[in-house]
Amino acid sequence: MSKIAILAFGTLSLIMLTACAASASGQSLTDSIWLLNELNGKELIEGTTITAQFDDAGRVSGTSGCNNYNTTYEVDGNQITFGEQSALTMMACPEPIMGQEREYLMVLSETTNFEITDEQLVFKDENGVELARFDAVDQSLEGSNWQVLSYNNGRGGVTSLIIGTEITANFGADNQLSGNSGCNSYFGQYETEDANIKISGVGSTEMACLEPEGVMDQEQEYLAALEIADTYKIEGLTMEMRTADGALVASFQREMSQ
Repeated sequence: MSKIAILAFGTLSLIMLTACAASASGQSLTDSIWLLNELNGKELIEGTTITAQFDDAGRVSGTSGCNNYNTTYEVDGNQITFGEQSALTMMACPEPIMGQEREYLMVLSETTNFEITDEQLVFKDENGVELARFDAVDQSLEGSNWQVLSYNNGRGGVTSLIIGTEITANFGADNQLSGNSGCNSYFGQYETEDANIKISGVGSTEMACLEPEGVMDQEQEYLAALEIADTYKIEGLTMEMRTADGALVASFQREMSQ
């Protein structure tokens, strides 16, 4: 039976198969985001990130080192089959990054079995040869580090960062928030309960940066935005904070490290 015919059974059968995709320890494919650390026995090219996130509807997505990909998967016990085609974005990166991406996507097509042990996911081919090894990425806010992508400027709009600037947010295990706000280092406290978050006591060092133009205004707007955050939501490698009325406070990209 072709993979296309298998997919014709529909979402319900995919969900039923996915529910079986658990390791002996009880951890399943859908419990974590998986960060690739070995591909065909080799470490990844420095500075590149490859991930896999499995959902309960039989889809897997992530970054393949240059582009984002999206395809289907089916499981039966510890057997796994990926869809024949991966939907990719169309970015072009220099070699050898593109070669590594092609190698990863080829590994998906060659994978027939998987196992999960000690917070690691391993893909194997039909002969039991290891093709890829992933580490689980904790999805809790506590202890996580983020890059800010956009923020609420306090004038009714959300804006991306000034080119050449960077804002970070580090959520410590002690409820301490810290980071760089574009010019200065900043600090504060955060508390969470379910999907709610409260950030308070935000302060910063007192350096003055003249370039790029507008960086000091950006810093003050971002720090002010943090204190109106009421909810947060982590989805894979991204996070959004919103006000109690649902307005976007800031969007973030998780910092990944090998």
